[in-house]
Amino acid sequence: MKGRLVLAMAAVGSLAVAGCSSSSSSSAAGGGSTGGAASTKSCVASVGFEGPITGPVAPLGTEQLHFAQLAVATDNLANKTKIKLVQGDTQLQPAQATTVTQQFISNSSILAVVGPAGSQEVIAIGSPMARAGMGFITGSATAVELTTGKYPTFFRVVSKDSVQGPQDANYIVKTLKPKAIMIVDDQEAYSTGLVSAMTPVFQAAGIKVDHESVSQKLTDFSSLVAKVTPDTSVVVLPWQVAANAQQFGRNLAQQHKKALIFGTDGLYDTKSFTIPGSYVSSFGPDITSIPADAAIAAALQTKFGSAHGTFGPPVYAATHVIDEAIASVCKSGQTPSRSNVLAAIKKTNEPASILGQPISFDSHGDLNGGKFFLFKIDSAGKYKLIPSS
Repeated sequence: MKGRLVLAMAAVGSLAVAGCSSSSSSSAAGGGSTGGAASTKSCVASVGFEGPITGPVAPLGTEQLHFAQLAVATDNLANKTKIKLVQGDTQLQPAQATTVTQQFISNSSILAVVGPAGSQEVIAIGSPMARAGMGFITGSATAVELTTGKYPTFFRVVSKDSVQGPQDANYIVKTLKPKAIMIVDDQEAYSTGLVSAMTPVFQAAGIKVDHESVSQKLTDFSSLVAKVTPDTSVVVLPWQVAANAQQFGRNLAQQHKKALIFGTDGLYDTKSFTIPGSYVSSFGPDITSIPADAAIAAALQTKFGSAHGTFGPPVYAATHVIDEAIASVCKSGQTPSRSNVLAAIKKTNEPASILGQPISFDSHGDLNGGKFFLFKIDSAGKYKLIPSS
């Protein structure tokens, strides 16, 4: 691990493209570590990146891009490979993701893809990627339906709604003890999937549930907040746009409503969502609080000005899986292709990762042993990790 962390720092100073890993070895097509310089020195390939670099969630997409860039740079140094990251801006829109995917599929040098970010985007591109035989790994799409067999070349390094939804709902029931809640979807697959997973837990606990639905494009929630009753002590927002949740919180304050906000994933944004007392559940850790990732965090801070956020680390992990798959193909004496890189991804068996857990996939592309992290925003607007019980 220490050697890989040193490379993370070296990558910042020596390469224009950046990316890294806290694991010391991985097993893919050829098995074992892929650090053999002689066997991979002529290993050339391109990897696509799909994320919302511009648009309403650009801060999250930019964070993902930076972590992916650092992974590529560090892995190239470690493995003596020449992997290039090709950027594709999806703006978190299925139509735009489809356009980017078509461009990537037509580019024969691109052997695999990191992303896209949203479940709705995966649904849009899953079939074309399968027809192209191109492996793609998301760091943030969690809808259950993505790994039911529809998209055989899809993988994720985060867990899914069927794990997160009940886990979050049970925390709310047992710890926050509400009599009534409001849960609001934003009409996207990610959000509606979590609502479907959480609602039965609330109902089984005898909690009154007001299920509302709004568009991601809505920016004033006054009329919705007006529906928050005195008995409603928790409002659950499984949203992707943190700025919307911030506005929702402002509207609560304006109407003197005391309900707590419990958000998920997309709300983890230390600049855009800072409502004190709120909770945020996320599929990824903030590596600045993980001692083992200190050198990686320092490298990100030096190169990009920030290492905070929970959307970047899973993308870092996803990029590393692809980099190691490509390197393992080269080490075995083969020329990397979409098919043999896909086969290597399926065999991934990393004993450690930036996420603080091993990485391997089940037969459907789901991460084995995936977990979630829970944060609470303090009176100063800072995110504090709530230790797992």
